[in-house]
Amino acid sequence: MTIDSVRGAPAIPGHAEPELIQLLTPEGERIEHPDYPLDLSPEEIRGLYRDLVIVRRFDLEAVALTRQGELGIWASLLGQEAAQIGSGRALGEHDMVFPTYREHGVAWCREVEPLRLLGLFRGVNHGGWDPAEHGFHLYTIVIGSQTLHATGYAMGIQRDGVLGTPSAGATIAYFGDGATSQGDVNESFVFASVFNAPVVFFCQNNQWAISEPLEKQTRIPLYKRAQGYGFPGLRVDGNDVFACLAVTRKALENARTGQGPTLVEAYTYRMGAHTTTDDPTRYRLKAEEEAWKLKDPIERVKAHLVRGDMADPAFFEKVEQEAKEYAAELRRQCLALPDPGPLDIFDHVYAEPHPLMTEEQEQFAAYLASFEGEEERS
Repeated sequence: MTIDSVRGAPAIPGHAEPELIQLLTPEGERIEHPDYPLDLSPEEIRGLYRDLVIVRRFDLEAVALTRQGELGIWASLLGQEAAQIGSGRALGEHDMVFPTYREHGVAWCREVEPLRLLGLFRGVNHGGWDPAEHGFHLYTIVIGSQTLHATGYAMGIQRDGVLGTPSAGATIAYFGDGATSQGDVNESFVFASVFNAPVVFFCQNNQWAISEPLEKQTRIPLYKRAQGYGFPGLRVDGNDVFACLAVTRKALENARTGQGPTLVEAYTYRMGAHTTTDDPTRYRLKAEEEAWKLKDPIERVKAHLVRGDMADPAFFEKVEQEAKEYAAELRRQCLALPDPGPLDIFDHVYAEPHPLMTEEQEQFAAYLASFEGEEERS
């Protein structure tokens, strides 16, 4: 049975089973990989577990807020926590992230306040964080366009002449399996390869592009596409936070030292809906979801901590309580977010005042003023 057949997809004739880089089994057993050594202290492992639990709890709270009409929409990361926390904790000080709209775990690792994310989906701001301060660009809604942004930024780093020095950075672009069918993604592969740009393409293959299954995107494993563009590609267990950390860390280091781009396919599963406007029961089987629950990224780290006697029940209870309290406070803060004024939309279109924008703002202000006193007259 091939790895792809776990999801129910037929095996592809003539193709060998892809290698899946894994450092932590679903049962919590630590295994070694010759190319991706990883030495973590018990404290660091407990820190990764805390990240996973808090990010999942935050994500579930956002889903609940959406169901209650407090957010316009939400793209859940449920099931993809290990891919995001693992790769996010691999980032260095000078690296720059180009996300989609689902990288809440990576945002957490880059110290972007989750309230900023909620404000975006509540419609009260346009993101509100400084990309330069956090090394994390604003969310990208257009599918795949951020891969070109990341490649261009990486080529700029390259031209700064800092590669191979302590101040060198790389870029990392996040996208899903469906985005690999977009022209922008393939064009970014061409540019990155030809110019040997310091960029990591991190594909979270969660098996579904909204309602379209993986076999509608490709007839070969996604990571093998990199070969056609002339740079390395590999597949990592996307539910294994250790493997995602080690693989991304090495790919970023290769980029920073002038060895060019890497495509990382994090093989994972979207346990929830594509967004809160989606109903996955209409296109996939419950048995598929149940099979992937056995690979849960949080449970395997918990099992590893227990097996290694690195955490006791009090630790797990403390983390759960912290996550619960964090989500409750986040909810309170979200509901308290002020609505923007009608004219605020003009404030962030350009960095400096712009004559046309000023004129349009004045026209809109006059239009709003024309309604003043309307209630009294009626």
